[in-house]
Amino acid sequence: MTLKKTIAVLTAAALAVGMAACSSGSGGSGGDGNYIVVNGSEPQHPLLPGDTNENGGGRIIDMINSGLMYYDAEGKAKKDLAESIELEGEKTYRITLKDGMSFSDDTPIKADNFVKAWNYVVEHDQLGSSYFESIQGYESGKPMEGLKVVDDKTFTVELNQPEADFPNRLGYTAFFPLPDSAFDDMDAYGEKPVSSGPYKLQEWSHNESATIVPNDSYKGDRKAQNEGVKFVFYPQLDPAYADLLAGQLDVLDAVPDSAMTSFQQELGDRAVNESVALFQSFTIPQKLEHFSGEEGKLRRQAISLAINREEVTEKIFNKTRTPAKDFTTPVAEGYSADIAGNDVLAYNPEKAKELWAKADEMSPFTGEFSIAYNADGGHQGWVDAVANSIKNTLGIEAVGNPYPDFKSLRDDITNRTISGAFRSGWQGDYPGLGNFLAPLYGTGGSSNDGDYSNPDFDAKLKEAASAKTSEESNALYNQSQETLFKDLPAIPLWYANVTGGYSENVSNVDFGWNTTPLYYKITRK
Repeated sequence: MTLKKTIAVLTAAALAVGMAACSSGSGGSGGDGNYIVVNGSEPQHPLLPGDTNENGGGRIIDMINSGLMYYDAEGKAKKDLAESIELEGEKTYRITLKDGMSFSDDTPIKADNFVKAWNYVVEHDQLGSSYFESIQGYESGKPMEGLKVVDDKTFTVELNQPEADFPNRLGYTAFFPLPDSAFDDMDAYGEKPVSSGPYKLQEWSHNESATIVPNDSYKGDRKAQNEGVKFVFYPQLDPAYADLLAGQLDVLDAVPDSAMTSFQQELGDRAVNESVALFQSFTIPQKLEHFSGEEGKLRRQAISLAINREEVTEKIFNKTRTPAKDFTTPVAEGYSADIAGNDVLAYNPEKAKELWAKADEMSPFTGEFSIAYNADGGHQGWVDAVANSIKNTLGIEAVGNPYPDFKSLRDDITNRTISGAFRSGWQGDYPGLGNFLAPLYGTGGSSNDGDYSNPDFDAKLKEAASAKTSEESNALYNQSQETLFKDLPAIPLWYANVTGGYSENVSNVDFGWNTTPLYYKITRK
């Protein structure tokens, strides 16, 4: 799922609301119940699995829903609602559901709940629709002929071509089932969804918090080990970190810049600093003036060469980030740091100036270059540092463009009303190189927010997806990145560790391969 997340001036009222939402009693006890209190952000959309591609909504959806598969802490796919997923022939999968599984409204989970949900995503062109492109008959606005219900427990999926890693994708949000009641009014359902996962939604106070409690109908492996989880939507990370130190917040999955050099000492063995599948970048939309065609390629390369990634990751992040060498993550199988063209990620101010001058000969650059970010995500430090590096190298006005919160930034990105570059990145949906490439840069990809399109790249993606072995597939995915390094639809910055921690009030806190805490495992002392 997408990680689309200097400081804007908050009004006193807005700050008061944010701080009030943080006060839930010692360790989350008191009037709100004995919940595990964690940080979060306001979901961009109603809680619909097929229409969510951002972290704020995704972390809640993953806990109140189940799929055919789920991912463990290491990113390995395990069966959840599926009893078996068997290949029949070269490109048809026969999927059988486990017995006795039901939604929180006590209606049984049937094969038809998957088929109807998947078709709905495509028929209504929801954000996750591109994840179904490999299924036969995929066409926006229409049901897919490759999906067939055999009986209540069984359905088949016929693909356009053999794809060995198809089962590994089935733990991703877009592939979750929906109950029959969802189709009566999908928007209303998204506000009060029925659960198929370890938790169910108890309350969603927009722009403040959301609370989930155990779902007694769930019979899978991810059984809740606590009385519930409360996601508090902080306006900034600094008050969240202060609450963590004070024992008012139980788990924090991001550390503010102000604490980056001190959090490990302050939290001791409760500090978290682990490698995860998280890639960070900023995207320059294809439509942006001066950034298309040959001129655009020169300017994109110049900007990338103007960024001193080593300095930023050392001084801003205290080495909790690693300068990027590609568009994926070292955590994924098949990762390579030696892809042709990736020298454009090395700091080279002289080359940057040379390329920018060539672009100016085509069309002189005027105005400013801005990088938009959400002020509630702790991004001001690195954005300012990157903008200054670009400004000092190229002699242009480069600035940060703060949005007050994640949702407002995502709305402008989704609606294509954003007027400059914007922070971007990817938190893995499932463990595979293709997941870091196809959704973001494939033509029409679900998270292709810069509207990049290159037929050579698309063809290589298709070839990689149909490879017979993972080794062959990974080699082709890495070859596809050679095209990305020429075009630079996004500017790779660094791979991120998950940096966070937990309070003295909880135990059994594990962070998954994709940065998200395994909420269902957390227990109160």
